[in-house]
Amino acid sequence: MKKRIEVTSFSIALISLVLFSWLAFSQESEIRPATVGQPMPDFSLPSYQGGEVTLSSLKGRNVLLIFPRGFAREARWCHIDNYRYAELMDLEKMGQIRKKHNAEILYVFPYAREVIKEWIERNPEQLEHIEDWKNPDDPEKLDERGKRRMEFANRAFPKNFAFKKGEVPTPFPILIDGERHVSDGLGIFATEWSGSKVDQCISSVFIVDKKGILQFKYIGQNTRDRPSFDYLLKTLERINKGD
Repeated sequence: MKKRIEVTSFSIALISLVLFSWLAFSQESEIRPATVGQPMPDFSLPSYQGGEVTLSSLKGRNVLLIFPRGFAREARWCHIDNYRYAELMDLEKMGQIRKKHNAEILYVFPYAREVIKEWIERNPEQLEHIEDWKNPDDPEKLDERGKRRMEFANRAFPKNFAFKKGEVPTPFPILIDGERHVSDGLGIFATEWSGSKVDQCISSVFIVDKKGILQFKYIGQNTRDRPSFDYLLKTLERINKGD
């Protein structure tokens, strides 16, 4: 009888140890809204390009974390994301901004791999739409909505970018947050935002310094509310000088 009690006690202790370890791991891996001046919550996500990216493995470099909106409506992508993606690639090509600012740039989408694949493949078409809005065939025949869209497009998308179908480059790691572990934990995943009901991110940007401390956070108030890349690069420069 005594032997049975000893075995039972050992089993209970073992189960308790396993349960405690699991709870500790769960707490460590939990993502919470980030606070400027505090360590950025660590995470690991699969990369669309292959492999996995862990934020803490990038210590020693600054990290520009970009959460695009994604869908603007059901089956309709947000054109602002496509333009800014092309704009950032152009800045990297012309100015080697990652090398200059000792930085990595990560794009995080709250979708599965096949949905992100569609976003990448739709970039040429999305950029063509923007150029059509900026340069309609007959501006005089536009209704008021069309005129407002033309004015907005020329103001918001001053540069002309284009990709060939099937040849959209992916120079920055694109992370797959299909379970929304990161975007939901940070409080930026939404099913209704900026006038539409669809699974999307509240467009957001985070800058983490080389020590893993969050130095900058910008969460858009609406889909047009995005910090310019000129402002973001100046912020990166300031962070580097402060090291």
